[in-house]
Amino acid sequence: MRSFVVLSALVAVALAAPQFQQYSPQYQAGQVIPIVRQQQEVNFDGSYQYSYETGNGIAAQEQGYLKNAGVKDQEAQVAQGSYSYTSPEGIPITLTYTADENGFQAQGAHLPTPPPIPEAIQRALQYIASQPPQPQQYQPAQPFQQPFRG
Repeated sequence: MRSFVVLSALVAVALAAPQFQQYSPQYQAGQVIPIVRQQQEVNFDGSYQYSYETGNGIAAQEQGYLKNAGVKDQEAQVAQGSYSYTSPEGIPITLTYTADENGFQAQGAHLPTPPPIPEAIQRALQYIASQPPQPQQYQPAQPFQQPFRG
């Protein structure tokens, strides 16, 4: 029993050990990465904008404002911007986005996209859309009744 516990502990330690690094880190621990450019502006009406760029090539910018200010139940914060950096594989990544009352919508060449709809399914959807809606007949639910067993 004792050897089983020791063997289990050794296996757990071996599995928890750091694995091979697939990519080399872009910066070393303790390395200071300078901010080479930074700008920000906040206005009294709630609009704002900012941008920055770092010494290792990261850049971001955003601007925003309050849409429908003062209109109850229709106010929405709107923000749009972008950021870019180089992935550990050396690929430049750029993402642009808009965030508003419809949610966060991001666009970028690196983001996955859904596969195309197969032609047969596309034709079926077009056929369904071309058919007039059929009236639904209402049938009231019948109460569940168990037979008396006495």
